[in-house]
This record gives sequence, structure tokens and C-alpha cells, in this order.
Amino acid sequence: MRNVTLTTLLAGALLCLSACNQHTDKYAPNCTPVPNSYQAQQGTFSWQIATPLLVNSLTDTTIIRTALQPFRPEAPLTIMADATTSSTEQQGAICLQRVEHLQLSSDLITPESSSGSRQTNEAYRLEISPKGVTLQATTDAGLFYGLQTLIQLTDPSTGRVQAAIVEDAPRFAYRGIMIDVSRHFRSKAFIKRQIELMATYKMNRLHLHLTDAAGWRVQIDRYPRLTQLAAWRTDSLWQTWWDGSRHYCEEGTPGAYGGYYTKQDIRELVEYARRHCITIIPEIEMPAHSEEALTAYTELSCTHEPYKQADFCVGNEATFTFLEGVLDEVMELFPSHYIHVGGDEAGKASWGKCPLCQRRMKQEGLKDVNELQSYLIARMGRYLQAHGRALLGWDEIMEGGLAEGATVMSWRGEQGGRRAMESGHQVIMSPGEFCYLDSYQDAPPMQPEAMGGYLTTEKVYSYNPLPDTLDTAHNRPLMLGVQANVWTEYIPTEEHLEYMLYPRAIALAEVGWTQPEHKSWSDFRRRMENRETDRMLAAGYHPFDLRQEIGSRPESRQPIDHLAKDKPIQFNAGYWKKYPANGEQTLTDGLRGDWTYGDGHWLAFVSPKRVDVVIDLEQPTTIHRVYADFMQICGPGVFMPARVLISISDDGEQFTPLQELTYPVVKEGKASFHRFGWEGEATTRYVRYQSFPDETYGGVHFIDEIVVE
Repeated sequence: MRNVTLTTLLAGALLCLSACNQHTDKYAPNCTPVPNSYQAQQGTFSWQIATPLLVNSLTDTTIIRTALQPFRPEAPLTIMADATTSSTEQQGAICLQRVEHLQLSSDLITPESSSGSRQTNEAYRLEISPKGVTLQATTDAGLFYGLQTLIQLTDPSTGRVQAAIVEDAPRFAYRGIMIDVSRHFRSKAFIKRQIELMATYKMNRLHLHLTDAAGWRVQIDRYPRLTQLAAWRTDSLWQTWWDGSRHYCEEGTPGAYGGYYTKQDIRELVEYARRHCITIIPEIEMPAHSEEALTAYTELSCTHEPYKQADFCVGNEATFTFLEGVLDEVMELFPSHYIHVGGDEAGKASWGKCPLCQRRMKQEGLKDVNELQSYLIARMGRYLQAHGRALLGWDEIMEGGLAEGATVMSWRGEQGGRRAMESGHQVIMSPGEFCYLDSYQDAPPMQPEAMGGYLTTEKVYSYNPLPDTLDTAHNRPLMLGVQANVWTEYIPTEEHLEYMLYPRAIALAEVGWTQPEHKSWSDFRRRMENRETDRMLAAGYHPFDLRQEIGSRPESRQPIDHLAKDKPIQFNAGYWKKYPANGEQTLTDGLRGDWTYGDGHWLAFVSPKRVDVVIDLEQPTTIHRVYADFMQICGPGVFMPARVLISISDDGEQFTPLQELTYPVVKEGKASFHRFGWEGEATTRYVRYQSFPDETYGGVHFIDEIVVE
């Protein structure tokens, strides 16, 4: 299965109807992502194996051959000094024209900056007539994407394609996927396969998370211990390793798990990506998530102790010698404009006690450790700028002040990205709510274990990175685009990773390319179900099949009416403000939670007693049932209660227990849901509901609605 190529994907498994008759309206041809302007014409063109392709001398034929490889690898390609429309019609050919200016009748191209919302350098004009095809673009990337559209519109069983005029340009310049290869190393062949599929759907950035605690994945000649030691660990499963010793082992140790890309591997991947019009962006984590580097080179931590530190010592000048040396070799390998430096989730615990860090803060006039992190980021940003590159980092790089020229990748919601744009910095939107593909994509009990959350393909597709409230002349050039992220703590195999990526990454590809007014969820789902999923399966990919989707938790699909709905509620223990849901009304608003605690219908409790609330039914009432649902997702520390106590009272002071329930909390894999309740008959005015944590695991308690019937 691993040797099947995209030839099968694009030509061998189309059991659907011909593309030329499938569009539901003028903006919905059977093409993904949907072009921004499509006008069907009379007749069809026949694209056969012998159909000549004419290109002018400006064109990079390696890129054109790459685009043709899956569909017409043997197509005759002729270089002409001036490939024209007239020569196309005379020969029944496909004419690819690199032009200085692209003449479009639509409003796709604007005179804005190339970093703006509509991209002239990837735009194309495709005219299909019964006599021939003309494809025009100002760049090879534009020709490449125009060919992707032509291939998708062609019925591979007949070679016929509906006559049409397509004028197209992406909404955003940056349309990316981040693959975490630190937690689980991925083969070079696997990365190439993802590049092929990304290119099919016009994605143009592959962000590789190359370094993290779980393993260093790129050869650095100056620091060989990064791959001799820090690239290998003692357990294949990340969770087992993380919960255990978290130790590394020497390369060649029996049972060692890991790997890394040699410099030759990287050069090969970079060139392979270039031919698919994709730029690979490397990420080298700093100052945090650096346990592996600090074990290999302990002198770079604040305490110089292995397995004790996650953050580089910012006060140590040797840290900057190391980071600059690493970046020198990284920049030699990766020609990308951006170098990602991470910058997220720094603990900073040792900095406040480290003499070197304290001295650095005093010398530089830094008031706190946040500004110390900003010092590191700004210094590395200047180093990259001096080498003609630009710094890219997660939104934590804004803490303590945002470095000049830095670009922000906003993952903790959109607020960081909004603030960055307000200060004139470029932004890539990647909020977890819409872009974190390590979340469950369907009913968690029926899915492989995931980090948590619940992110459907439909929700990914609904994302609008630049809504009307942000779409201004100031923001438009600063909004570079979108990126899907797939962290792999709970994704040990390549097949599982593809299952988590597709079709959600394809949905984000259409978000990044197609203007909102031309998008349609129902049409996108039709394309996935009727064509794209079968093509991926036939080519040996492992996508999630939307045709098998279960969907939302049944309890969440409609409101529930019960005796406690909208009744006064007293909180004897406060809820966790980080997940406020609907505030104090959450437990009696009649709305049940879905598969994720982040949907606004699950209320969180972290106080010592967890849940302790009293509902006032306002008058003596005969009740027969009291219950509430809890969830458990081990990755983020969400656990079931070990004990639940349900009590009643006539005066709200003295309570009589109705039911005490116990639960054997264990650290299981998949997300699970459990109902804790009482049934019987009693008359009362007040109902008290309490939950108590397990002594071993503790964790957060999430509860959605206390139902009284």
C-alpha cells in the first residue's frame, strides 16, 4: 500500500460521475479547493495521452512535469519561444504561458501587496475550449495550480473536460500544515507523500516541528550529540515515555526508538517540496520544550543537570553561541524566508533563581522573566534578519514585548493574532478551536485515542480567519493565512496521522484558497464523500471517511426541560474561570454538552471539593431522578470523580443524603463519559450535588447539566 502513487489517486479510482457535470452552481465545479471564478462554456475538450503541451522558455519544466506526473506523466512537452493561443487551437494542444501581466476580467487580482489577501503570484487564468486549452500565470506556481484544477476537472476515464473559463487566485498567501515529527519520527517517504497530497489541494507551506523534548530530528554537524543521543528514547509510545523516565539513549542501543533527517534527507525533501510549489519551514524550539538539547548539552541549562530543565539559560552567552550555530546550519539547509523558533509554553521556573539570568536581566534593564524571554526572541530575530530571514513564532513570543519584524502564529485563540496586527506585525492564524487536528474528529468512544477536544471537518471548514470585522485595509496585508497543526503525542503510526489529517486539512485548504462567498459546506462534503475520499483510499492514504461520521453527542442535539431548569443555584465551591461556559447558569440552562469540554456547555471545577452546588426548586417538589454527566480525557488531565454525593433539604441548611456513588478512576486511553445519578421518590425544595476527586489522579471535573426530574 505504501508504494501506490498519486497516479492512482488522480486517475485510477474515479468511480464518480464526470467532473464537468457535477457542479451545483457556477462556484461549485467538482474541484477542490473551489475556484473563485468558474464559468462553464459550450462543448468539451479531449485531453489524451498524446495531447501536446506547449510551454514558453520562461517556465520551469521540472515543476510542470511534477504537476503532470500523477495524471499524464508521458505527455509530450514542447518548449516554444512564444506559445500562443493560435498555436494551441491549431494543434488541439494545452498551452502554458508564463506572462508578465495576467489579464483577468474578474475582481480576483488587486494592486495590494503580495502578502495581502489576494495573491497575484499564484493566480492563473484557465480557458478550456473544444479546440484547446490555454493556461496563463505570472509564475510557475500559478501554472502548477492551474494544472491541478485542469486535472481535477478532467474525467480520467474519457479524458474529456467541460469547456470553461476559470479565473482564480488564493485568498491567502500562506496555506499550511504543521507536522510534529519530534514525538514520533516520520520517514522521508511519508513526508513526500504528504507533500504530494498538499500540492493537489493547493497548500503551499509544510511546517516541520523538528525539535522538542521527545526527540531532536535534524542533523547538526557542530553539535553531534543532538542526533547521537537526543534523537533516541527508551519507549516507542510517547505517553509511556513521558509518564516514565523520560530518558534518552545512544544511537544504536537495542530497542532505541527515534530517528532524524540527515542533511542529505533535508535537501532532498526541500527540493521535492519546491517542485510541488511548497516551502518547508523548520521549527527549532527555544527557549522551552528543549529537554532533549539540554540533556545532550547540559551546560546550556541553568542548573547544568541532565533531565532537570526544559528552558535554555538565557543568561549564559554559550546558549546564544549554540542557538546561532544551530540556526546557521538550519538556514543552510532550508531556504525558507521564515524560520520558526517556537517560543511557546516556557516554564521560566529557573530563571528567577539563576545568577546568570538575573545578571542578564539587570544588565539589560528587564523587569521580569517575560521580558527575559522577549530578549532572547528579539536577539534571535535580529540574527535571522542579518542573514536575510525572518522569525516566526507561536503567540507567546508576544509576552514581554514583540520583537521587531517577528511574525506571530496565533494558536491560543485569535486574540494574539489580533493584537499582533494592531501593532503592525504579520500573522498566521492557527487557533486550536479550528486548526488543531490532534483533537477527536468524531464521537471519541469510537475513535482512536486523541489529545482531547472535538473538532469536526465541518467546523474546520466554517473557519473564517479574516471576518468582516477584521477585513480592513490595515489588516489585509498583515493576515498571511492559515495553518493546521497536528501534534503527535497520541499518534504513533503514519496511518493514524493521515487519518487525523484528512479530510480536515483539505477543508482548511479550501478556507485558505476560496473566498467565503464561494464556499459551501454541503458541496464540500459532497466532494469528499463522492470523490476525494475514494481517491485517497485507492492511492493508499488513510483518511477519515465522512460517510461513517456519527456526529455530535446525542444529548447535545436538543435542549432538555426539567424541574431544575433556570432555577436559582448556589455555588459552595467556585467554578474554574478558565472554562466559564455559560457561567453559573451552565448547570441549569437546559443545554447538554457535546464531545468536548470547550464547547461552552461543560463547566470546570478544580477546587479541592470540585463540584458543590445547591439548586433551589423554589417550592417543595416531588422528584424521581437526579443526574449529571462527567467526562474523562487523560491527556489534558480531565478525570472522572471518585465519588459523587446527592443530597436533599427542606430548608437549605440540613441535607439528607439520597445517594453516594463511587467510581474506580483509572488512567484509561480514550475519552469516556459517565452518568452519576439517583432514582427513586422524594419530596424536597433543595437539591445538593457534590463531586470529589480521586486522590491519585485528581484532575479537572467537567459537568454539563444537573438534571432533576
